[in-house]
Amino acid sequence: MDRMREFLQYLIDNHLTLGSVESVTGGRFADEICRYPGVSAVFKGGIVAYTPETKAALVGVTPELIAKHGIVSEEVSRQMAIGGKAALGVDVCLSCTGNAGPSVQDGGAAIGDAYMSCAYNGNVWTIGLRFGDKGRDGVRSAVVNGMIELGCSVFETHDISA
Repeated sequence: MDRMREFLQYLIDNHLTLGSVESVTGGRFADEICRYPGVSAVFKGGIVAYTPETKAALVGVTPELIAKHGIVSEEVSRQMAIGGKAALGVDVCLSCTGNAGPSVQDGGAAIGDAYMSCAYNGNVWTIGLRFGDKGRDGVRSAVVNGMIELGCSVFETHDISA
């Protein structure tokens, strides 16, 4: 069984709803998850918040948070997951922010740097990964896989009924 199917099955079995807030992936996670039959039982929707203004308006990422930590940061990713969970009214929200290139971003994020977060049950788990310069498409695909792995690892290592 592939990892996305495993993750979806965890959610289905435990009657949990899922949402996503994506930046660097441009909605690719939502697109990927919607390829699976039965996903409508858990996936309520996704937000593509590509610019700082959209992140602020839709999921509460403040300009001050971005100025302090950078647009590609653990703190921004966490707020995206928390804000997305509230905005979408879901049990679980996965988020991502990163730099797919072509250059280093304001705040110093190198090409291939990314953060992914999972908000659930009052907790937020975040991972930061460096994928290197795999080209825009390669970085975006790697981030989607990172989101899936994060979701799986949260539910494999924590009591989701808590």
